[in-house]
Amino acid sequence: MAGNKTTALSLGILGPGLIGATLLDQLRDQAPNLKEHFRIDLRVVGIASSKIMFLDESAVDLSKWRLEYNDRGTETDLRSFISHLQQDHFGPNKAIVDCTASADVAEHYLEWLKLGIHIITPNKRANSGPLEKYLSVRDIQRQSCTHYFYEATVGAGLPIISTLRSLIETGDQIQEVQGIFSGTLSYIFNNLTGDRTFSDVVKEAKAKGYTEPDPRDDLSGTDVARKVVILAREAGLKLELHDIPVHSLVPQELQDPKLSVEDFMKRLPDFDEALSSRRKEAESSDEVLRYVGVVDVLNNRGSVELKRIPKSDAFAQLNGSDNIIAFKTARYNENRLIVRGPGAGAAVTAGGVFSDILKLTSNLGAPS
Repeated sequence: MAGNKTTALSLGILGPGLIGATLLDQLRDQAPNLKEHFRIDLRVVGIASSKIMFLDESAVDLSKWRLEYNDRGTETDLRSFISHLQQDHFGPNKAIVDCTASADVAEHYLEWLKLGIHIITPNKRANSGPLEKYLSVRDIQRQSCTHYFYEATVGAGLPIISTLRSLIETGDQIQEVQGIFSGTLSYIFNNLTGDRTFSDVVKEAKAKGYTEPDPRDDLSGTDVARKVVILAREAGLKLELHDIPVHSLVPQELQDPKLSVEDFMKRLPDFDEALSSRRKEAESSDEVLRYVGVVDVLNNRGSVELKRIPKSDAFAQLNGSDNIIAFKTARYNENRLIVRGPGAGAAVTAGGVFSDILKLTSNLGAPS
């Protein structure tokens, strides 16, 4: 019976780092249940990092993927990896799951979509890179009848892209999108209270693993700017990354790339006073400081700002490293539509990618 048909999908996983490895473990735990109860057969036929790849004709045994990847892996060759994925292992459906943050990998999206390979990714590079390339990827994706899902590029596992798209597709008019898009910077400003200094909280965030190894990668605001570009383009704006003015939290004197991380951390306290002064000014007006990305659709612009927010606002009431995104639209005008929750972490990001994989299988015919 047609109703009992199983939807099979061959997966090639790029980037078995923190997010990719977590995704593979989630697939290991959930794949049997999906096959038995939902007639979805997910099979990983290849895993590759920038140096090592492991290919398996009969699907990787996910119960021991680390062992096989380390013991039986060969030097990575992306052409061979894609050629292997294209073979008719379990049917016509093939997808690359790019869990890297590599611009080089994103350069291949156009080529892979032309080959009929679906793409699922948390990698922000393609959607925030040069506009012409982004538009080409979207055009080819539609022409080749392939699917390209990237929910986890903004907000990890939070339904941000899908919410925005749903609003647009149902005829709502997007006016503005604002968000605290960085878990790191959310944590820093949520904890910048009392007599604590900026450098003290940055040091704590680094010690707890919330920041990149070089905290300047977070404090520069570039990652938030990429998310602003992604959402702006999703809303129909044709913005480039360089169109987004960014308030960097890295003091100009400490922006020299030759300055070591250790020296940066040592010198950061010298610049606490400026931010402390801004925080005191905000507190005198019953406000707090928050690092906010803004997509101003009506005025065709985006920005990354350190904003003063009333303490009564939802943006002022976050905990830990939570993200929050507010959609102001024709329908949600007086009271914004808000999405809030963990916006960072391997488990929730991998979960967002996993959700996109299942969204793909639904589009390929799996029962909902």
